[in-house]
Amino acid sequence: MTVVKTSFTENQLPDGPKAPALFQLINWVARPFEYLEECTEKYGDIFTMRLLGFPPFVFIAHPQGIKEIFVADAQYFDAARTNSNGGGRLIMGDNSLILMEGSRHEKERKLLMPPFHGEKVKSYAKSICEITEKVASLWKIDQPFIGRDVTQEITLKVIMQALFGFSEGEKCERLSSLIAHWLHITGSPLRLTFIFLKPLQVDLGPWSPWGNFIRTRQKIYDLFQAEIDDKRTHPEKRGNDILSLILSATDSEGQSMSNEELKDELITLLSAGHETTANGLAWAFYWLGKNPSVKEKLSEEINSLGKNPDPIEISRLPYLTAVCQETLRLYPSVQVALARFAKQDVEIMGRHFKAGTTFIPSIYSIHHREDLYAKSKEFKPERFLERQYTAYEFIPFGGGVRMCLGHALAMLEMKLVIASIVSKYNLELADNKPIKAIRRGGTIAPSNGVPLVLTGFR
Repeated sequence: MTVVKTSFTENQLPDGPKAPALFQLINWVARPFEYLEECTEKYGDIFTMRLLGFPPFVFIAHPQGIKEIFVADAQYFDAARTNSNGGGRLIMGDNSLILMEGSRHEKERKLLMPPFHGEKVKSYAKSICEITEKVASLWKIDQPFIGRDVTQEITLKVIMQALFGFSEGEKCERLSSLIAHWLHITGSPLRLTFIFLKPLQVDLGPWSPWGNFIRTRQKIYDLFQAEIDDKRTHPEKRGNDILSLILSATDSEGQSMSNEELKDELITLLSAGHETTANGLAWAFYWLGKNPSVKEKLSEEINSLGKNPDPIEISRLPYLTAVCQETLRLYPSVQVALARFAKQDVEIMGRHFKAGTTFIPSIYSIHHREDLYAKSKEFKPERFLERQYTAYEFIPFGGGVRMCLGHALAMLEMKLVIASIVSKYNLELADNKPIKAIRRGGTIAPSNGVPLVLTGFR
């Protein structure tokens, strides 16, 4: 990518849908994957979408364009200006890493990064397996259940164990209940209208949409504050949980995060750190149910490690890794990476764009390119054993300086939850009804939650 000095007007943006902006927005919300497919088929690797209430978005659906954006990232692009629109600050707060830019983003990311990488991530392995086993042990043979409900219960417990050092008890139950309600409020496009539309942001009491939203958020923040106060006042209570590590961390100037910064980061990590993984796991059990030969091959690989294998050994299994990667390729939990706002005139794939252009790397579109993934609609984990894809061809966690902070934990969690269940339980799809991807807040989830049934034990 190169910087250019020429300015261009909006009508020189790439071609795209001609429908009214309201119609495009409705399609974007109601048909998240189908609409992207229609656009790439008709307009190619670069196209402009105009959604009501937003600036024009230039979608990038080619690895070269993705690479040029990810590599240039911090120098030429901001992410916060567009990602903070549409209620982002209301949901995650002014101090969320996702909404920061420039030096502040770099400083905050450095403070948050250590607990999510290297040996620290590996330390979560045992608790992931224990939590999964505790939840699965309650299943009854021939009693159907909704897979996504179970995977969300597991991932919420895992992220709370990682963040706060607990996954059960009174504090856990209170916070779990509030988070579940929070996700219910923000998980539907219809319910989100009161966040997107300022005229509806009126507090008419706890039963009004806006009143319910702000009161639930305050209750969650009160619990966060109590935990922060307890660990600040009693340093001896700090452990290896993420909150304790962040409280002990300081930047290059010796400054630690303020209470408000901590609370906004905690709500971001709690919301984004478990629902996306829950969706990925639900899809994984759907695809394993649809492909018995894949499940059997996976079971054989896990069993090859013998009884009670080390969780880290499990996480290194190649076919298990490929199953997780193929799951995230087919139906990524988010359809696009964080939008990038050009701070100066730029050139992407030989096209000139003026400063102020907003680019969106399309995860789903990249993952369904037939030149990269032949028969892209089919579930074929082997493709990840036969070829190593670049960081611009397989991008379930985004990329560049805005890559998901918790991607290593998410992958470890997916692998260990799947392995723990496949090695001990025979799960089947409870019915063969069609399933499709639907929008659930900012994520993409299975429409029916993936009904499963336990048919026996291994």
